[in-house]
Order: sequence, then structure tokens, then C-alpha cells
Amino acid sequence: MSKRYTITAALPYTNGPIHIGHLAGVYVPADIYARYQRLIGNDVAFICGSDEHGVPITIKAKKEGVSPQDIVDKYHEIIKTSFEDFGISFDNYSRTSAKIHHDTASDFFKTLYDKNEFVEEISEQLYDAEAKQFLADRFVVGTCPKCGNEEAYGDQCENCGTSLNATDLINPKSAITGNVPTLKETKHWFLPLNKHELFLKEWILDGHKKDWKPNVYGQVKSWIDDGLRPRAVTRDLDWGIPVPVKGGEGKVLYVWFDAPIGYISATKEWAEREGKTWEDYWKDEDTKLVHFIGKDNIVFHCIIFPAMLKAEGTYILPDNVPANEFLNLEGNKLSTSKNWAVWLPEYLKDFPNQQDVLRYALTANAPETKDNDFTWNDFQARNNNELVAIFGNFINRVVVLTNKYYNGTIPQPAVYKEIDEETMATVKAYPAVISSSIERYRFREASQELMNLARLGNKYLADEEPWKSIKTDEARTKTVMFVALQIASALSVLCEPFLPFTSIKLKNILNHSTLDSDLTWKEISTKDVLLPSNHQIGKGELLFSKIEDSEIQKQLDKLEASKKANEVANKKTEPQKKEIVYDDFSKLDMRVGTIIEATKMPKTKKLLVLKVDTGIDIRTIVSGIAESFKPEEIIGKRVTVLVNLAPRKLREVESQGMILMTEDEAGNLVFVKPDNEIISNGLKIS
Repeated sequence: MSKRYTITAALPYTNGPIHIGHLAGVYVPADIYARYQRLIGNDVAFICGSDEHGVPITIKAKKEGVSPQDIVDKYHEIIKTSFEDFGISFDNYSRTSAKIHHDTASDFFKTLYDKNEFVEEISEQLYDAEAKQFLADRFVVGTCPKCGNEEAYGDQCENCGTSLNATDLINPKSAITGNVPTLKETKHWFLPLNKHELFLKEWILDGHKKDWKPNVYGQVKSWIDDGLRPRAVTRDLDWGIPVPVKGGEGKVLYVWFDAPIGYISATKEWAEREGKTWEDYWKDEDTKLVHFIGKDNIVFHCIIFPAMLKAEGTYILPDNVPANEFLNLEGNKLSTSKNWAVWLPEYLKDFPNQQDVLRYALTANAPETKDNDFTWNDFQARNNNELVAIFGNFINRVVVLTNKYYNGTIPQPAVYKEIDEETMATVKAYPAVISSSIERYRFREASQELMNLARLGNKYLADEEPWKSIKTDEARTKTVMFVALQIASALSVLCEPFLPFTSIKLKNILNHSTLDSDLTWKEISTKDVLLPSNHQIGKGELLFSKIEDSEIQKQLDKLEASKKANEVANKKTEPQKKEIVYDDFSKLDMRVGTIIEATKMPKTKKLLVLKVDTGIDIRTIVSGIAESFKPEEIIGKRVTVLVNLAPRKLREVESQGMILMTEDEAGNLVFVKPDNEIISNGLKIS
């Protein structure tokens, strides 16, 4: 009898596209797990949807001068399409603006309200008088009281991951106007987490110490040890699900109350469409509930949402919450605001039909136990040195040789030698090996075991050399090719969770559709023959293509352009210096000169030693422009020189003036020079 699984992936905010950090942290591991569970015959509901009520959405709408609904409609379609094109196999991708979600979340709130599970409090909250608005969540920024990060939000510090209340911030400022907010009284409903503290201790600290990932267990334990406090479940906002009880006018449900309920409403939507009973996936104790999230969402999924489910009383609790750490990009933190990211829609455009390459690279370098770094060079190496050189090479050799020797018909093997039996026994062991890693949420380890199976195939062919034995021992060659084809068939099934597009392509090459039945994960361990003799396979085609250096350089150039754009955008204009009078200015003697010599000052990065013909003399000037100009590039340049600046020694060289420089719009150094290039040296500028 199959087991039932409800698998959820964190709802992405619909204020921008998906990037590789989201994929590595949540969606690729969740998809691997869901595909695997289906392959071994389990009943799976893989659920996700757009989170459309977060404050970042309203901030984005204000910046773009459109309505929040315009923003969520735009990005919901972009995200949904990207997931589909990338092969994330959700059974349902919904959205929290849907009526079924509004109804489900409202009913959930009213159930807890009627059971007196909330406490009602009047408290002082941050208020922006100019904007006439309370500053919830990301409408306020300030200094984190835990780590000192000066750009913490009113709901969370993204630097240290601490969950915050807006009033916790030091030196808070309104994200709307920049004003310093005041405190103003308002009424809200709170979920008293302290009431559920004993239950959470027993359920998590005692019940899941051994099976939850250390990063998840450690963060939850820290929260519980610190003492749980009531958490607001409503907000003073005009975008979201209206609070459905008397006194809730002008208030909405806090996004972290309504968003996880989105898993339930999306399951309802799917069940209604598929003719299933949604309660089976949320209220049956035989169902295993697993949440895939990033580490910044641990508290909400391991403390707040379970407390909500426990308070409601009829729902199952999550069996596991395998949160990943963060993925960095080329040594720096991913940042959507700074465009320091690899966006999924752009990747799909730049690397068409190479979804599996990114899936594999992100899985092989997954941030499962610590923050990891994605680099384009590693991406290229994973493709060229592993997918192409190992997996693709093995399949290509097997298919090409089968077509060359037997016109694509699988030969009848002779008597197995010991190496053949050992190889087939090893193949049969791989489903259990890979399963063990997946069941423990070690997807990186599982992907490498899959690659080891491809390595086994390559080694077997290299050792047995069928291209040589075909000339001397036809029976032996048939056996070797038969065994190699069994390995290829096993790979076509076992690779599906990790490389779904490759799996389809390989099954088509091996002509699996003409077999009596689909080959299953379990049958690889039990059947002696996966592809029978006389079965006809197709012609060879490359599973993976080499990625050239030029393709990688294009991506690096794109990141460099983002870096420079950020430097320009973040460059602060220096304030005006102390006022001077004309007599002060008239003391400056600026002349037109020509650079006649330029050399790099030894043991420095920034300094050039220049010889400049000023018209009145030839003098030495030391200038800090070596990082912007090569010496040979500036010989003959007409420049503006401050000639009466007091001499100053730099590295034992006396500098007798100053070259005037400025910056262009891109932040690059340029020379200040007269418009007319033919004027003579020594002309005084006044």
C-alpha cells in the first residue's frame, strides 16, 4: 500500500522573478523529493503558490505607480511560467489572491477566534504621520538589536535571520517617507505562542531532535529557550485579507498567518479539480507533511504555523522541515535590489533546453548544511566535466556502438563473467543507495551517487573494451553491450528526480515506450533484465552539450555591469565644502599641459609618475590613476594642471603639481581638459 505525502514549497513573493537562490534553497530539493516519492509509488500532493499579500508587494507597487493587484498579476504569471519551463512538477500552483484562499484563511481565523485562541491587545505601534499609515513589517527599516545590521526590516533581519517586531528596531525610519516614526495606539489580535510552549518543547525538542536538520533544530531550540511571546496575527494595512470579525475594520491578516494557510487552500483547489478529498492530505495521521523552505522561514514553519494548526485542533503537524541555508553568487550575497542574481527567466533564455544543467549544478553544490557559493566557472565545470564527460559520454558510447554493431537491436548475452555479475549486482544496489540519501534529505549526496552509477558504466566499458573484442570475440561483445544497456536503462529511471528532461530524452533514445510496462524504481533492484534482447533502441543524440568559455564570460560581464551600476547608484555626492571668497580661488594657477612621459611607480597599485610639459617648465607629478589608465595610453594627453600646489613627496618622489580629474556617469576617471585641443601649453585657465 502506498504512503500519502503532502509536500509544500515556500510560497514566493510576487514582487519579482525567481532566482537561483530560491531554486537551490527550496524548489529544486522539493521537486527532487516529490518526483522521487511518485517514482516509488507513493501518493503525492506537491503544493505551492504565489504569496500575494506581503508588504514588499505594496512597496513595489508604490515605486512603480501601479496597484498591488497589477504587481501580483504580472509576477504570478512570470513565476508560474518559469517554474513550468524549468520542470518543477507542482501538482498545483495557486495564488493567495484566489477566492478559495481568502475563504479558507478567513474561516481558519474565525475558528481560532471562536475558540478564544487569540488575545486582543491595544499597543503602541510605529506610525508615519506624513504617510498617515502604521509601519508594519517592511514599511520600516532600522538597526537590528541582535546583530547591529542597519538595514533590518520591521519583521526580520536578513543579515542574522532574527524574527523581529517593528518596535524592536533601533533608530527606525519609515520606508515610505524616510521620516522618523512616532508611536500610536492600535488594536490587534495575537496568537499567544507562550500558551503552546510546552507542546512545542515536547513535539520538537523531544520528538525531532534526531531527524530534523541541525540548522533547523538549533534555530527552533534557540527561540524556545529564549521564551515564546504572543505574536500579532493582524496588521494595519489596506492590502491583504480583511480581518473577518467585528472590530477588524481597516485591518488585514498578517501575511505570515495567511501565507501558510495557502498550502491548505491550494490543496483544496487541487483536490476539487482532481476529484480527491483534500482532508486526506491535511487531517489523516497516515499522511506525511513535509515543508521545504529557506532558513529565513524556519521560525514561521516550525513554531508559528504548527501552533496555529495545534490550536485549530484537526490538522496533522509537519513530519519534517528540511530548510536549506543561503546560496551566494560569485562570493557575494544574492540581492534582488542590487540585481546581483541569476534570474530564472533570463537563464532559460540564455541557456535554452539546458534546465537540467542548472538543476544539477545547484544540487551538486546545494547549501544543505552551510551557505554555499554559486560561480559560473563551477557551473561550466559541472556540465563539461561531469554531465558531458561522464553521464553523456557513457550513454553516447553505448547507443552509438549498439547501432554500429547491431543496428540498434539489443543483443542476446552469452554466459556472464564475474565482472558482469558484479556490475549488475552493483546496479541493483543503486536504487537503495540513492533512496537512502533522498529520504534523509541529502540531495547533494544523492546526485553524486547517481553520477557514480554513470562512472560505473564508463569504467565497465573501458575495462571490457567492446570495440576491441568485436574483432575477436563476438559473443563476449554481445554480453558487454547487453550489460552496458542495462546500466543505461537504470540511469534513465534513477536520474528523473534530478534530471527530468534528460530522463525523458534518454527513455526516448532507449525506446522505453515500446516495453510491456514502464520500468519502475523498485524494479531496477529486483529485475535481472531491464531492457530485453531484441528490443530496438533509437539513434544516438547528445544528452548534454559543452558550454564554451564565451557563454560563461557573457554571464560574468552581465554581473560586472550590475556591480558597476550599483556602485554608481550608491555613490554618495560629497557635500559642499566651506564657502570661500574670490581671492581664495584666484590664488589657484591652472595651466594646460601635455604628458610627455608616464611610468608606474614600483610597489604601488595606484600611482603613476608623470612628466608634464606645462609650457613654463617640465615637471614631475605623481598621480593616483594607475588603476584607470596604462602609462602608454596617456602619453600625449592634454591635461589641466594645478601648477602652484606646494610640492609633496610620495614614495621618495617629489610631486610638483596636480592633474585635475573628474568622473563620468559610469564612475570612470576622466581628465579635465579644455574643449579646444590645439591650444598651446602654458595657457592659464581663468
